[in-house]
Amino acid sequence: MLRIISVLALTLGLFTASVSAVADTVKLAENAPDSYTVVKGDTLWDISGKFLKHPWLWPQVWRLNREQIKDPHWIYPGQTIYLDRSGPYLTTTPPGASGDTVKLKPQVRVEDISPIPSVPLHRIEPFLTRPLFVSEKDLAGSATIVASDDARLLNGPGDTIFGRDVTAGVRDWQIYRRAQPVKDPVTNELLGYEAAYLGTARVMQEGAPATLQVTSVQHEVNAGDRMLPAAKADIMSFVPHAPSGNVDARIVKVHDGIQYTGKYSVVTISAGRAAGVEPGHVLAVYRNRGDAKYDMDGKKETIKLPDERYGLIFVFRVFDRVAYALVMESGGPVKVADSVRQP
Repeated sequence: MLRIISVLALTLGLFTASVSAVADTVKLAENAPDSYTVVKGDTLWDISGKFLKHPWLWPQVWRLNREQIKDPHWIYPGQTIYLDRSGPYLTTTPPGASGDTVKLKPQVRVEDISPIPSVPLHRIEPFLTRPLFVSEKDLAGSATIVASDDARLLNGPGDTIFGRDVTAGVRDWQIYRRAQPVKDPVTNELLGYEAAYLGTARVMQEGAPATLQVTSVQHEVNAGDRMLPAAKADIMSFVPHAPSGNVDARIVKVHDGIQYTGKYSVVTISAGRAAGVEPGHVLAVYRNRGDAKYDMDGKKETIKLPDERYGLIFVFRVFDRVAYALVMESGGPVKVADSVRQP
């Protein structure tokens, strides 16, 4: 049986600071429906996009209390979302209905009650848990595979390996190999290293070296590979909001192509925790139009053309110098070196 959560009035001023810093304001989408019934596969961004011109502003119009805003997975497949145009507001209670609870008809049965995430989780799941970006500090603190049982060159599930600097009390480890350095495309500054995820291992016996068993592999594992404690999956309950401070970064890598990508692809940006970037930040992507040469009326000059805003990205994992973000809206290919700023 589907449990309908009571819907309370939106706390006034909850997002005032974020809203005042952005140009976008809440506007209804053209031909916005009066209601919509949620289906499996929907996201909060998708649902809000059916009603709002700028769907990332959904926290301002959902009639939810502060605690539910922190964890917005209170919407389930089978629920009907109503548009109250007086706000506008989005609510699970029909406009004008009394009480906070929506009663379902006896014949309605919803079997899939998986909560609705903010963005498509399957697009970002590998980037939530795996150590895909490491700094020099991470490298220095990593455990190292120093040998394998029977001197195997390549190791797979069930094989025994031996690790140095394996932290006592940590049972599960992720195995990675340092890959290519990641640099700022404009300044060429080294931001860190992208790590190639290899698999997982579990400590069987602590010691120096510790004895581990390989539990899964994506690629072959051998001596010299590094290990970090297995990360816990982040709960995807981030509320989209604009940064409170200035962000001026670049796209440094795309993960579905060589130089450019599109909607629902993951990109790496050249700003992270040190620059005030946090999970849930929504940033706009700008294309550099370059310069124009003017040679008329006896004048010769170079004119810098204004950058073109063409998309939005949603930050979901942050490191010290970089962050991973999902492309949510794009009016063209997202390219390496494109600018990232406040929305």
